Amino acid sequence: MTLGLESADLPADAIEVGRIADAWGIKGWFKVLPHSASPEALFSSKRWFLQPSERGAKTFTGTVLLKIKEAKDHSDSVVATSAEVPDRNTAELLKGARIFVSRASFPTPEADEYYWVDLIGLDVVNREGVALGAVRELLHTGPQTVLVLAYEEEGKAKERMIPFVSAYIDTVDLAGRRITADWQPDY
Repeated sequence: MTLGLESADLPADAIEVGRIADAWGIKGWFKVLPHSASPEALFSSKRWFLQPSERGAKTFTGTVLLKIKEAKDHSDSVVATSAEVPDRNTAELLKGARIFVSRASFPTPEADEYYWVDLIGLDVVNREGVALGAVRELLHTGPQTVLVLAYEEEGKAKERMIPFVSAYIDTVDLAGRRITADWQPDY
């Protein structure tokens, strides 16, 4: 069985937002595991670009375009459907596929809201201008999000964590690629 999806070029601004976990139900729906606790990009984009997983069986090669009819929250994941995936057997062929969407199709965030992907790589300094590190990743801990910073000290790679809350974060300058925090290097 083949997928029959059209080959596509991955957009230059493509961001990986999740992966297809498995088929869901018998009518071609599939379960998605989003990479973010807030998967708005999956809901706002009707054009998902799929690439096969790095491991496991490959049912397609390269990048293919999947036109989404509907995507919605379901329990701890997202479920979606496409006209190109008419039944469970076809949905099973998508298992493990990596999902990318164009950054341009993300909804515009509210004031003082940021997409995690936009924060990765930003330099973090404290109020005195002391470099604290660069954002390597973010962790969702339930009540708050935590910035995980990478930095070097005496030639050794280290990490520092700062809660991403207004009590500690003064400014986020996406254009300047910098976050200013009320934090000291010895915390």
